[in-house]
Amino acid sequence: MQLNSEILSKLENIVGQSFVFTDEETRNHFGQDETEDYVFPPNVVVKPSTAIEISKILKIANQYKIPVVPIGARTGLSGGALSVQGGIGLSMERFNKILNIDEQNLQVITEPGVITQVLREAVAEKGLFYPVDPSSMGSCFIGGNVAENSGGARAVKYGVTKDYVLNLEVVLPTGEIIWTGANTLKNSTGYNLTQLMVGSEGTLGIITKIVLKLIPIQKHNVLMLVPFYKAEEACEAVSAIFRAGIVPSALEFMERDAIDWTLQFVEGLNVQVKSDIQAHLLIEVDGNYPEILMAEAEKIMNVVEQFQIDDILFADTEDEKKALWKMRRSVAEAVKAHSVYKEEDTVVPRYELPKLLNGIKNIGRKYGFQSVCYGHAGDGNLHVNIIKGNLSDENWKMEVPKGIREIFELTVSLNGTLSGEHGIGFVQKDFMDIAFSKPHLELMERLKYVFDPNGILNPGKILP
Repeated sequence: MQLNSEILSKLENIVGQSFVFTDEETRNHFGQDETEDYVFPPNVVVKPSTAIEISKILKIANQYKIPVVPIGARTGLSGGALSVQGGIGLSMERFNKILNIDEQNLQVITEPGVITQVLREAVAEKGLFYPVDPSSMGSCFIGGNVAENSGGARAVKYGVTKDYVLNLEVVLPTGEIIWTGANTLKNSTGYNLTQLMVGSEGTLGIITKIVLKLIPIQKHNVLMLVPFYKAEEACEAVSAIFRAGIVPSALEFMERDAIDWTLQFVEGLNVQVKSDIQAHLLIEVDGNYPEILMAEAEKIMNVVEQFQIDDILFADTEDEKKALWKMRRSVAEAVKAHSVYKEEDTVVPRYELPKLLNGIKNIGRKYGFQSVCYGHAGDGNLHVNIIKGNLSDENWKMEVPKGIREIFELTVSLNGTLSGEHGIGFVQKDFMDIAFSKPHLELMERLKYVFDPNGILNPGKILP
């Protein structure tokens, strides 16, 4: 699609000439995220700073039937921010202010372009806690977290983004500006448009303000790394810990390749892994009373010692804790540095994790690909990195997708679903028929049409 000078002039009149970009370098920069090696540049990149400006842009887009894609920090892994049909790339980077931290009501009002870690640190200075912590929290935007319903390591105890969103200011695809709910902890007033927007991946509206619930900060934690001689036993131990009455604040799974590649990629990590160790669990408990945490840690030790494990490593200092978390959070980056890969975001009831892991490895052998698995085992969320390595381009394009379909079919057969936190976006939409019936998908299509009758907002995402 080509945008003529008249349309570009109208966009410049709205945001100013210095915030409209048509050069190839900028368009390519905003035409990619962390999804494989895809590049889909928009025809123009526009950087508004107010909801009114976005409203005016969307009205023009509706008039001329121009696709509009909201673009955040571009850390996504499902292609949600890719301009697959060209059009206007709407950068949200100027929406970068924390507007109010309400210490009396334990809430924060923020714009969507604030980096998640910046938000977490700002409320922590007030003794408050925003628990959602995706691995990319040092670079991702809070608005993208809302759009994808992001989770992270501490979702197992504290929940995901949707559990903290109280209210949203949203610009609808047709240009109207609404608030979706209320700044209250309870709300049974009409349809829940707030939660409809959370996880909608920028297809139903553009979020311009976010009201989040906060909780008091937890003062202490205990962190341990448990090496397992069998990866399936590591998965079995996850459910056993919960059945013993413990709810960890984090429970992360990393198989052998994930740790090996990360130790090669990240300098300064001093973790020794014996040659016959297949997997690790990184387990954290937190709270305000150290004696209770140590009792919980001892209970966890009693559980994992029922399996074939090596010596448990306790992180005794803050530096040791940071090093272990750095290792876990660097896995995806290390895998990407090693090879082109496809990342699937499977999630099952946690008791089914051993069956899922075993099935993934069998499917890999069937189709000739290597997979590296890690993720938030405490809530059954397993990230499956399928490595291109020495596979031919033909096998990568023709055979691997068949294997991915079988992985998703297995996941759904175990009462799981296609994505736990990365979203469907562009790369998973053709697998939606595995999880949903035709009437279910048609209902989603009708819902999309109600919000976006001209189909301009982030087209080519979610729906097959």
